[in-house]
Amino acid sequence: MLFIKEGREDLIEKFGIPLDEYPKRCIEQIERWKGQAEAYRSADKIEVQPSKEYASSIINSVWTGEPSVIYGNVRNNGCITSLPTNCAAEVPCLVDASGIQPTFIGDLPPQLTALIRTNINVQELTVQALMTENREHIYHAAMMDPHTAAELDLDQIWSLVDDLLATHGDWLPERARTTRKVQAA
Repeated sequence: MLFIKEGREDLIEKFGIPLDEYPKRCIEQIERWKGQAEAYRSADKIEVQPSKEYASSIINSVWTGEPSVIYGNVRNNGCITSLPTNCAAEVPCLVDASGIQPTFIGDLPPQLTALIRTNINVQELTVQALMTENREHIYHAAMMDPHTAAELDLDQIWSLVDDLLATHGDWLPERARTTRKVQAA
C-alpha cells in the first residue's frame, strides 16, 4: 500500500489491511481467464451474453438512432453550474443518431460542490503542471489530494511524488522526470 510509509506499520493493524488480498484476487482472475480462453478454443459455439458496458449501447444508439441514456464523463460546459466549465462532470446523457447530448443539471447543493471541488483542484493542478511545465505543480496536486493529505505529512507527500516520478519517469515528459533513485523496500 503506497500510503503506508516507513514507521506507519500501525495502519496495517489499525485498519486490518490484508496486504496479500489484491495479488491473490489477480492470480485467481488470471486463472479464470485462462480457463475461459481454453473453453472458447474448444467450443463449437460461443454464446455472447449482453454486457453492462456502455460501448455497445452507445454504438447502437448512434448507428440506429434508437435512444438510450448513459451516465457519461463529459466536459462540464455548464451542465453543473456550480462547477467550473472546463472540468469533467459525470451527467446523464441522451444518446441517439445525433450523438451524445449531456443533460443540464444546474447547481448542486453547496456541500456536494465543495466535496467535488477537492478533486477538481487536484485535476486542475495536474493540468497546470503539464501546461505551464511547472514540475512543482505535480507536488502541489498531490498535497491537495484529500486522501493523500489525510494519510501523509508534506515531507512524506514530497517523498512519495519523488518516488513516483523516479519509478514512472519513462512515461513522463523529460521536464517532469527526476534522477532520484527509489530506495529498495
